[in-house]
Amino acid sequence: MPFKDRTESDELKTLRIINTRMDLSEDKYTYYLGLEKGFAGEVQFDLLTEKLQPECHILNDLLLESNNTIFQIDTTIIFQETIYLFEVKNFEGEYCYDSDSFNTYIGKEIKNPLDQIKRSNSLLRQLIRELGCNLPIVANVIFINPEFTLFQAPKTYLSYFQHSSIAL
Repeated sequence: MPFKDRTESDELKTLRIINTRMDLSEDKYTYYLGLEKGFAGEVQFDLLTEKLQPECHILNDLLLESNNTIFQIDTTIIFQETIYLFEVKNFEGEYCYDSDSFNTYIGKEIKNPLDQIKRSNSLLRQLIRELGCNLPIVANVIFINPEFTLFQAPKTYLSYFQHSSIAL
């Protein structure tokens, strides 16, 4: 059971209301659909984490600050000896990892989710050290959509990239 439930962002709520009342520009509508899809993927991941043993704390959708930098973590699961971070992506289709870039299979570069989880990992590590805690952190990017395929991921990064079919 989650210690902190997931809620829709204010931005998603606002765009949802605006979309029902007027036509959004093509770019804004695409962005809105991405927010909806992302939230749906996070909720789907929450259903998987609900099955975890009760000896952990599940914190969904954390917004934290470290070193004057605000960062967000989709799901944090704290066990007695380890903290697990999860960045959940609901990507659909074929993607390719190439020389530290993340592209659609037709070559359009998108934000690399590995960069996001590395940043969150680093900032959380700094924050918990400031608070006097030194628990190890394990960070993962979860691709929740069964219609997602990633090509050419280097073996050194496979520990970061996970698919939801892997048991938690």
